Amino acid sequence: MTKRILNVVTNVGHYDDPSHATGLWLSELTHAWHVFDEAGFEQTLVSPAGGASPLEPRSLKFPTYDKTAKAWRADPAKMELLATTKSPEEIDSADFDAIYFTGGHAVMYDFPESEGLQRITRELYERGGIVSSVCHGYCGLLDTRLSDGTYLIDGKHMTGFAWQEEVLARVDKLVPYNAEERAKERGALYEKATLPFVSYTVTDGNLVTGQNPGSAKATARKVVEALAGNTSQTHP
Repeated sequence: MTKRILNVVTNVGHYDDPSHATGLWLSELTHAWHVFDEAGFEQTLVSPAGGASPLEPRSLKFPTYDKTAKAWRADPAKMELLATTKSPEEIDSADFDAIYFTGGHAVMYDFPESEGLQRITRELYERGGIVSSVCHGYCGLLDTRLSDGTYLIDGKHMTGFAWQEEVLARVDKLVPYNAEERAKERGALYEKATLPFVSYTVTDGNLVTGQNPGSAKATARKVVEALAGNTSQTHP
């Protein structure tokens, strides 16, 4: 049966300082979307508030802005998907086999406190579905608790955008908190690559995480692999 992926994107367009724009890091969506599409998966976009997801300007200049990202921006139908994302209230977790949290610094603001996303993630994870994130996408996992009250990431090996990478990207003074440190405070067994900005992924059971923008393809492939070995998923 066709696997179904829920891709999560942000609704936020700037840092605390409105003069500094941010948003979805486009390639973190398009690289994964391409991998999932090639695997024959059905895909849906959701955001904390539903509706439009703005693009991170820097993501349109970075080396990861490649043919998949450029093709997405040139496709009116694809851009319409980003303009009309679903809200968590419209999503039944039972309809999906995996959730994939994209990044961009914007997600630091609206992912963590979304109770709707937490609900979907918890329900999916507890029935054996795949929970995945890339780069800052792990901010969507920071406050998610399981039914027993423990943090989902407590005791789990995982990765995400490193504080060292924030400093090298020169946004350490702009970001609202240190995501790496916060993950560790939640009990996560945080890992990162030896060198910054190289592709790095970690799989711990049905939790799949990637460190930075360059990790999106590898993260998506790990999700595909995990789903290939997951025979417990059923749909109505």
